[in-house]
Amino acid sequence: MVNVLLAAQQQSTASMLVTFIPLVLIIVVFYFLLIRPQRKKDKEDAMMRNNIQVGDEIVTAGGIIGIVFSVKDDTLVVETGGDRSKIRIKKWAVSQNLTVHEQQEAAAAAAREARSASKKKIKAEVSESSDIENDIEK
Repeated sequence: MVNVLLAAQQQSTASMLVTFIPLVLIIVVFYFLLIRPQRKKDKEDAMMRNNIQVGDEIVTAGGIIGIVFSVKDDTLVVETGGDRSKIRIKKWAVSQNLTVHEQQEAAAAAAREARSASKKKIKAEVSESSDIENDIEK
């Protein structure tokens, strides 16, 4: 009798485990495909908003394009239009920063330099292999 009860309990535990495995797999897939990339994008957007400086050209979520006139804790004063009208907006309303800063320029320059170095290396390898082919032909 005791053996039958233990066997029934083990079967129910195993069936519960088999039932929950697909649910856990779905949660893991959702995390890696949806939640994690969205959090990464949110962090990048927050960093962009926190790095806004006076003189940057920005675009708001409503499509207003202007130049930042002053920066406060959670608001910006943006100068728009030819008549230099100023509006105050919240930082969360900024969707793009169109101004390239020194850090971004330095990163782009480093990437260009790395590409040119790799091209030079490839050219050197190609010329080396052509020298070897010329020696073989002789």
